[in-house]
Amino acid sequence: MRSIPVRNRVWAGWPARLGMCALSMILLSSTAWGKLAVFTDGRILEVANATIEGQRIKLTLPGGGSLIVPATRIERVIDGTIEPGPKPLTLPPPGSCSWAWSAVPLPPKTPFRDEIMDAAQRAGIHPWLLAALVQAESGFDPHARSPVGAAGLTQLMPVTAADEHVHDVWDPAENLRAGAAFLRHLLDRFGSLPLALAAYNSGAATVTRAGGIPPYRETRQFIRHVLRVFCPSELGTH
Repeated sequence: MRSIPVRNRVWAGWPARLGMCALSMILLSSTAWGKLAVFTDGRILEVANATIEGQRIKLTLPGGGSLIVPATRIERVIDGTIEPGPKPLTLPPPGSCSWAWSAVPLPPKTPFRDEIMDAAQRAGIHPWLLAALVQAESGFDPHARSPVGAAGLTQLMPVTAADEHVHDVWDPAENLRAGAAFLRHLLDRFGSLPLALAAYNSGAATVTRAGGIPPYRETRQFIRHVLRVFCPSELGTH
């Protein structure tokens, strides 16, 4: 991950991420390894690997064998590595660093500046928050694609693209609109920016089951990354 300018500086030069009933889908202990497939119905399955194959996702199981499911049944696939400790997250104080829409313009050299501003306004979220999320998810690469099918600037999974009625996931404006709308849905659901970011990265089920921010290293690094850009003064990051 490249270093990122913080919110109170100019953002210039941003660079361009068996039968079902026989399976036990649970959150893993601190010995977790491999990946976690988070299903839209709230179930969580440990997998050795996951890859998109057309409209389906192939889940390779740790003990051998595989499971192929429609891509729209998987909310997220994440690294299941537990952060040692886990290290405490430094979060902005309650009431500070508002995620609500503000007309504060993005720096002129921000990639897709106009599209980000428009998508953020439509979703009612701060444009700097959406820009920070895009930087963390794709590095502003509209062609970014993960092995499990997360696509475009906001790394939309197939289920999110379907839910948000996206016709062309590679269109920056459409991708940003859907990603912003999805983030707003999570903000409304969890009532907390850190929890919404955790759900965006690792799936809502992991947040619900953990009763807070999950211990996964990938998720915690994602939250730190976004907040470090969006809330530098509140986090003491300058």
